[in-house]
Amino acid sequence: MSFLTKVIVDFCVAFGVVLGGSMLAGIAAVITLQSPTAKMLLIAENIKIWAMVAAVGGTIDPIRYIESNFLEGNIAPALKQILLIVAAFIGAHIGTTFIAWICRGGGQP
Repeated sequence: MSFLTKVIVDFCVAFGVVLGGSMLAGIAAVITLQSPTAKMLLIAENIKIWAMVAAVGGTIDPIRYIESNFLEGNIAPALKQILLIVAAFIGAHIGTTFIAWICRGGGQP
């Protein structure tokens, strides 16, 4: 798998975790007679870090990979792993922003 493919996959996984988790939380809020928009916004913010973790592998291994390569002087693999984490962060952030946009009416006054 090429590096660009991994970047796109990490972005989409993080985006999907935030979007899917928030949407399902909204459904659960309706079932339990709570405010779906408030619950979706809360879950989107709270799940953002977990979306990043899920996208990059779910463990501390990516951080260890960066550390070991950096300490050995292999900068390129460490930078690639950092870029994967950044792509996951961007995906999770855009997912959270998208949920906020949906909950606030899509920009309507």
